[in-house]
Amino acid sequence: MITATRCSKSLHILAKVLWNARVLRKCRAAASDVSMRAHTRGAPTVFFISLLWPLVAPAAAEADPSGGIPFLGGNYDGHPMLYFGKGEVEELQRAAATTHRVMAARIREAGEAMLAQPEDYLPPWSPAEFSARWNEVYGNNLGVLSIFCLLYPHRAGALDLARDYMERMAAQPSWLVKDAPWDEVPLAHSLVGFATAYDFLYEYLSKQQQERFLQVIGNASRYMYEKSYSRGWGFQYLHNHQPTNCVALLTGSLVLMNQGYLQEAYLWTKQVLAIMEKSLVLLQDVTDGSLYEGVAYGTYTTRSLFQYMFLVQRHFAISHFDHPWLHKHFAFLYRTVLPGFQRSVAIADSNYNWFYGPESQLVFLDRYVMRNGSGNWLADMIRQNRVVDGPGQAGKGQRWCTLHTEFLWYNPNLTSVPPPDFGTSRLHYFEDWGVVTYGSALPAEVNQTFLSFKSGKLGGRAIYDIVHQNKYRDWIKGWRNFNAGHEHPDQNSFTFAPNGVPFITEALYGPKYTFLNNVAMFAPAVSDSCFAPWEGQVTEACNSKWLKYKHGLAADAQGRVLAALERQGMVFIRGEGKGAYNPDLKIQSFQRNLLLLNPQLLLLVDQVHLEKDSPVKVMSTFFHNTDLPFEETQIDLTACTAPSSGTGTICTKCSGWTKRATAREGRAFIFFGPGVDVQSFSLRGDAQRVDIYLATREHTYTIYLLTGEVTSKPLFAMVLADRKKVVFEKSAGVRESPVEEVEEYVNLVEDNLGHAKPVFQQLERQILARVLNTDSFRKTAERLLRFSDKKKTEEAVEKMFALSKKQAKSRGLRKGALGDKLSDGLPDIFAQIEVSEKKERQRTMKRVYEETPEEGGGDSRAFVDYGDPRKGRKAGYVKGRKYKEVHMVATARSDDLSSSTSYIRLFLILNIATFFVLLALLLTRFQKAQSLHTQRCFYCVLLIDSFILLCLYSSCSRAQC
Repeated sequence: MITATRCSKSLHILAKVLWNARVLRKCRAAASDVSMRAHTRGAPTVFFISLLWPLVAPAAAEADPSGGIPFLGGNYDGHPMLYFGKGEVEELQRAAATTHRVMAARIREAGEAMLAQPEDYLPPWSPAEFSARWNEVYGNNLGVLSIFCLLYPHRAGALDLARDYMERMAAQPSWLVKDAPWDEVPLAHSLVGFATAYDFLYEYLSKQQQERFLQVIGNASRYMYEKSYSRGWGFQYLHNHQPTNCVALLTGSLVLMNQGYLQEAYLWTKQVLAIMEKSLVLLQDVTDGSLYEGVAYGTYTTRSLFQYMFLVQRHFAISHFDHPWLHKHFAFLYRTVLPGFQRSVAIADSNYNWFYGPESQLVFLDRYVMRNGSGNWLADMIRQNRVVDGPGQAGKGQRWCTLHTEFLWYNPNLTSVPPPDFGTSRLHYFEDWGVVTYGSALPAEVNQTFLSFKSGKLGGRAIYDIVHQNKYRDWIKGWRNFNAGHEHPDQNSFTFAPNGVPFITEALYGPKYTFLNNVAMFAPAVSDSCFAPWEGQVTEACNSKWLKYKHGLAADAQGRVLAALERQGMVFIRGEGKGAYNPDLKIQSFQRNLLLLNPQLLLLVDQVHLEKDSPVKVMSTFFHNTDLPFEETQIDLTACTAPSSGTGTICTKCSGWTKRATAREGRAFIFFGPGVDVQSFSLRGDAQRVDIYLATREHTYTIYLLTGEVTSKPLFAMVLADRKKVVFEKSAGVRESPVEEVEEYVNLVEDNLGHAKPVFQQLERQILARVLNTDSFRKTAERLLRFSDKKKTEEAVEKMFALSKKQAKSRGLRKGALGDKLSDGLPDIFAQIEVSEKKERQRTMKRVYEETPEEGGGDSRAFVDYGDPRKGRKAGYVKGRKYKEVHMVATARSDDLSSSTSYIRLFLILNIATFFVLLALLLTRFQKAQSLHTQRCFYCVLLIDSFILLCLYSSCSRAQC
C-alpha cells in the first residue's frame, strides 16, 4: 500500500528525472552530428523508463499488511474454503510431490500409520469409553487424516477410514470428558478437527453425512458459544485455553456460515472476534515476543492464535501481520532452544520441549511476518533433530496435530537461512518475561553451554502492570481477567546445561513447590507453609496443582533482573527476589548472582540482607535434575555432589556476618562440567562485597562481587582471570521503561469487529440471488429473517417476493443489480439479532454473577455490548489511521469482483498506458517544440498524470484489485 509520504517522495524523484531529461535533450540538440543524434534518439526512452522502475519496485515490494493472504469477501465456491479453495486442491497435490515433499512425507507417514492399525486411532463408538479420559487426540489426529485424504485421494481405504472416523465422533452425545465437564478444551480439539475435516472432505461425503455432520458441528459450536459467557476462557486473556476454544468456535462458525446459517454464525463469529481482538490489543504490551506461560504452553497458544490470524484475514480482512509482538516472537522460539535442538527452556508447566509444533508456527512466521528464511531454517533443524524415542519425544496426542497447517503455510521460495549470529553463544534478555538465556540454538558439542535465569513479575510485566496500574479499565477487573495458574514459584531460579547436557533443570509439569525450582527457602516459617519449618515463595500452592496468584500476598509477587551482561566470553546475571517472599520474613534484599567464568564453570552467589528483627535463622537451596539423582562425590572441597551421569559437580561455601542493625548471609556454589578440574575454592566477605578465589588446573580466578546498595566503585563485579581483567559495570544494568496503554484501544477493537457484518450481508444477498424466481425463495427468505420482528419479517418477505415476481417478467436487469435492490429491501437482520441477544445475555450474565460472582464478574459488560460500533462512538485516530466503514472487496480469486474495484483497475491500466505514451512523446517527438512555455505545460501534464497514476496504484493496492 502506498502512503502519502511515499507518493510525495515518488513525485519528487520523478520531477528530478524529468528535469535531467530536459537538460540532456538540450545537450543533445547542441550536438552537430545529426547522424549520431538519429542513432541515439531511442536511448533516452529506455534510460528514463529504467530510472522510473525504482518508483514502482519499492511499492510492490513493500510489506503487504494482509501477509499475502487473499480476502475472499464472502465469495465462496462451496467447500473447501477455510484455508484454501476448491481450485487450489490440485496445486496442493502437486506441491506434495515437489516443493512440500518433506512435510508431505510426514503427513503420509501419519496416514499410513492410521491405516495400518486403525483400531489404535479410531475413536470408540461407546460414549462412556470416549469420555472416560482426556480425549483431545481424536480431534488432533483428524486434521492430518483429512489432508492426507485430500493429497492422496486414490490411496485405498483412506477415505473410508476418514468417514468411519467422523461417523464415530458424530455418534457421541458429547465430546466432553466425564470427569471434567467444566472444561471445554477437549471439546474444542474435537470441534476444530471435525469442522476442518468436514471442510476438506465435503465432496467425499454423502448428502446424508453432510447434513448430519453439519448438525453435529452446529450443536458443538452452539454449546461453546453459550459457555463463552460463563467460563474463564471467555474473559481470561492471553491464556492458552482462550485461543484454543475461540478458534474451535470460529472454525465451526465459518463452516455454518458457508452453509447459509447466517444468524447463528454471525453471533458466534462476533463473540470470537470480541474476545480475541481484545487479547491481541493486550498482547501489544508484551514487548519481547514472549508468552508468560512458557515455551511449551506458548506453542499451545500459538497453535490456535496463528490459525485465528490466518482465518480472520482470509474471511474478514482483519490483518494482524504488523503486530509488534508477532515480529518479536521468533526470538521466543530461537533463544530458548538448548544446544542440539531437542529441548527448550522448561520454565512454568512444561514437558521437555514443545507441546505443539513448533515447525508449523515457525513456517507461519517466516511466510507471513519475517520472510527471511530463518523460520524455515529453525523448523528444519528441529525436524531433523527430533527425539524419536524416550524423554522429549512428541506426545501421541499432539505429534501430528499441526502437520496440516505446517504444510499449508510453508513457503518453499524462502530458502532456509540461519540467523546471522548462529554458531555463536549470545545473551538474550526477555524484558517482559523476566528471563535471561545464553547459548541457545547451537550444535550439541563440547563447550556449547546453555544458561538461563528467571526473575520477573507474576504473569509477566505486561499482565502484572495491567492489573496493578489499572490499565485497560474498560475490560480488565484485576487478576480475574488473567490466569497464571501454570506458572511456578521460581523467581531467581536458573538452569545450567554444560556441553548442552541438562545439569540443573526445571521442575517441568508438576507441583508448585519452591524447592523444585532451584530457589532459596527460609526457616523458621512465619505462615502456614507447605513444608514447615521451611517457607518458600508466596505463590507456592500446597493443596492445588495450580499456582496461587489471585489474592493476598501472592497477587503482588515479583522478582527483577538487575543485570544481564556479557564481557570477553564471561556472563554476569543478577536478580532481586525479595518481592517473591512473605514480608513477615523481613528480608531487606535477596540477591542471586550468576557468573559464567567459562563454558563449563558457573559460580552462583546468594546474598541475603535481613532486617534487624528478622525471624530468619536458616536459608537452604535445593538444586533439581529431572533426569538423574545427585550423589555425594569425593573432592577436596566443601560439600560436593554430582549426578550419577557425570554431567557436572556442585560444591558450596558459606559465610555469614553481622554489622550493627543488619545481618547479611552469603553462600556461594560452583557448578562445573567434566572438563574442569577445580583445585581450590575460598570465600570471604563483608556487608559491601564478597571476594572469591577459585583455581582450576588451567586457570585461576579472583572475583570481587560488589553487593551493597551503595558501592565504592560503579561496578557489579570484577574478575581477574590469569592476566585478564573483566569488568561488569553498573551503568550497563537493566533499565526499566514503562509501557504505555494502547491508544483508543476500544475503538481499535470495534473497528475490527465491523469487518464481520459486510461479509454476512454479502452472503445473504448471494443466497437470495441463488433462489430468485424459484419456489424456495419465500422459504429461504423466511429462514434468513426468522430472528427478526415477526411483522417486519412478513412485510420484508412480501416485498422481496414481489420484487422476485417482477424480475421474472423483466430479464434485462443484471443479477448483481438485483442483489443490490434486494439488499435495499432487507431489514438489518444482524442488528436485530444483536439487540435480542444483548437482552438475553444481560439476563444470563446477571444469573451467572449471582450464582458464581468470581466467574461471572470478569468482563460481563464487554460480553453483552452488541450495539453497532459506529453508534455513539467518537471519531478517532489510531496511529494515523481513521476509523471508517469496511467495504466489501473481493480478490482476483473471487468470481464476482465489485464494480468499484473493476473501475479502479480499468483506470489504472488506462493511466499507465497514457503515462508511457506521454513520456515517449516527450522524449522523442516533443523536443522540436521551441516554446519554453509549451514545454513547461507538457511537464505539468506529465506530473499530474504521474500523480494520478500513483494514487490509483495506492487505491488498487488497498482494494487488492
